[in-house]
Amino acid sequence: MSTTTSSGGTARGTTPPPANTPAESVDAVAPASPADAVALMGAASPASAPTPPSPGATRTEPTERIDGAALGRLLDGRWWQVRREARDLALDPAMQKIEGLSLAEHRERALAQIQHLARRRVVHRAYPAAFGGGDDPGANLAAFEELVAADPSIQIKAGVQWGLFGAAVLHLGTDEHHARLLPGILDLTVPGCFAMTEIGHGSDVASIATTATYDAGTEAFVLTTPVVAARKEYIGNAAVHGRAAVVFAQLVTKGVNHGVHAFYVPIRAEVDDGELAFLPGVTGRDDGLKGGLGGVDNGQLWFDRVRVPRANLLNRYGDVAPDGTYSSPIASPGRRFFTMLGTLVQGRVSLSGAALVAAKMALAIAVTYGAERRQFTGADEHNEVVLLDYQQHQRRLLPLLARTYAATFAHHQMLDRFHEVFSGAHDTDADRQDLETLAAAAKPLTTWLALDALQEAREACGGAGYMAENRLVGLRQDMDVYVTFEGDNNVLLQLVGKRLLTDYGKEMARIDIAGAARYVAARAADMTLHRTPLRRAAQSILDTGSRARSAGHLRAADTQRELLEDRVEAMVAEIATALRPARTAPAVEAAALFNAHQHDLIEAARAHGELMQWEAFTAALTTVRDPHTRDVLGTLRDLFGLTLIEKNLAWYLMNGRLTAQRAKTVTSYVDRLLVRLRPHATDLVEAFGYTPAHLRATIATGVEAERQQEARAYYRRLRAAGQEPVNEKELHASQQKSGLAQPAD
Repeated sequence: MSTTTSSGGTARGTTPPPANTPAESVDAVAPASPADAVALMGAASPASAPTPPSPGATRTEPTERIDGAALGRLLDGRWWQVRREARDLALDPAMQKIEGLSLAEHRERALAQIQHLARRRVVHRAYPAAFGGGDDPGANLAAFEELVAADPSIQIKAGVQWGLFGAAVLHLGTDEHHARLLPGILDLTVPGCFAMTEIGHGSDVASIATTATYDAGTEAFVLTTPVVAARKEYIGNAAVHGRAAVVFAQLVTKGVNHGVHAFYVPIRAEVDDGELAFLPGVTGRDDGLKGGLGGVDNGQLWFDRVRVPRANLLNRYGDVAPDGTYSSPIASPGRRFFTMLGTLVQGRVSLSGAALVAAKMALAIAVTYGAERRQFTGADEHNEVVLLDYQQHQRRLLPLLARTYAATFAHHQMLDRFHEVFSGAHDTDADRQDLETLAAAAKPLTTWLALDALQEAREACGGAGYMAENRLVGLRQDMDVYVTFEGDNNVLLQLVGKRLLTDYGKEMARIDIAGAARYVAARAADMTLHRTPLRRAAQSILDTGSRARSAGHLRAADTQRELLEDRVEAMVAEIATALRPARTAPAVEAAALFNAHQHDLIEAARAHGELMQWEAFTAALTTVRDPHTRDVLGTLRDLFGLTLIEKNLAWYLMNGRLTAQRAKTVTSYVDRLLVRLRPHATDLVEAFGYTPAHLRATIATGVEAERQQEARAYYRRLRAAGQEPVNEKELHASQQKSGLAQPAD
């Protein structure tokens, strides 16, 4: 069917006709009617059929093609070679997911697959050279993100072992811990767990209830799970494979709780028959079948007075002397807590990148299929219309494509920042706080994007999208949990919102009293101006008689930036003003006031994340040398910006930022952008670099084009031979026209 290249291109043995060439027949086996087609295949309905230019009419290829090779390099980013090497691991059948395996079979296969990664030393890139590593944290994450193409279970199981368990030892431990513990972690002789989350506390890590109380007499910590709500839950490797865990617990010594710290705790050992069994005091439970990620053996862990040697406290940021005296290089408990958790930010960064891989694969499958599948005749009674020529089909896929490009460019910026911090090039408290905020903003947007893309792609492919062989449903199941682990998305956006308020407060604090008064007066005047007919009248006068003038205003990058920035700034300022009384209010009232504005805060944070994506897309345009490629990407950027504005038109209208006329223009101009991008859709998804062999979806191999070719040839032969049956409706119409048929009673 096809041959593949590692450069992001596709060489097909059988080349299907371009998606925009006319067809001369319908499917070989067509539904009895358009209604039957909708019911059976879930394809575009007659109501979604496009209006002129006539659907099914001959379309021409674009006069210029985008520079696919250069665009592929841009999309793969700084570590493009590493990404492609990792991506091609998915071409090895031994690394590929097999649908339909039992739970036990999938778990053992995933273990064997990450053992293969360890043998190939793929996992060492982020670790110190002293342990055979590459001291290259950015390349490490770039490679691990691409493992989703093989099986998301591999990405998560490997992430648990080396991105969480191993990384906790690396970043929270000292040289002694590194020398003693890292070799077994790296070569996978010690499969491990990252035991942070508790069933009763979830994302609220600061409130976990597991305790580690120091006993000076034995120089050991007594690790205890005091209540059921304190059991460690959803822990990868806990159900079957884990031999040790990094356990997060409240460190108590000399009667003082010093907050959450990490401890290296052996949990299983081999018994006489070679099987693994829990060590004394350690108990666990298999979480069993989940909604996805069947290769990851999640489970619970809890502890009954388990003694942990003092040397197993990962004490980079907090230590206990033999006599129980606590010390830390960070005096503030709050700052110490966030510093420790900040060292583990790579989990959120990698989930963001992995989600983008899933979104790219989903769109590559759906756009490829949509450019080949035909449904319902158009202007030509013998010519069915390509799905991607329908406006609604473009509406459902191309804005997601624009979102994916924007999120990809923003992710590259975040990954560069991650590398600078963890390589030590730019590693200050401010740098780490910025990275933490970036990751907290990016992970929700990209993981939600993955689910949106997978679901829309599934529906856009009709019944074919529901088949396991086409991967969309399996990827959707596996990616579902990405929106809630490593921090629930809404909780993370709340953190971003609080940072926005903090920065806003700092900015206001720099203004003297007179300046603050001027700012408040100007802000009030600004809000009054936007919310009165005066502003709307001014826009209406500018746009009078010319929708093109209105569209020209909206497609300008400066206008898009102004509208997106203004929404964020106005939302943050409004929330800050509303929350100002909380500073002096009693705790109960302050909490209630914050809760009343929680949704607004999360929406502001989301708007901020979307603005960062738009800015990253815009910055990426300046690096594109080929004028035509830059023009197509500029159109895609405009589609991203204007669909963001369109999504929030109610806000822009209610707050006086747009008139009703300009609001209508937004939607009409989006429709024009879709038409411009349609000829380039296949090229834009091929630039992602996932060939049919990577995608492993039958409908993305060209098989649909072959079916269409066969059907066209079949009906063409019938017509040429005069053997095509006469359509009853056409016969009846012809008879009525000639007066040979009597009208029905």
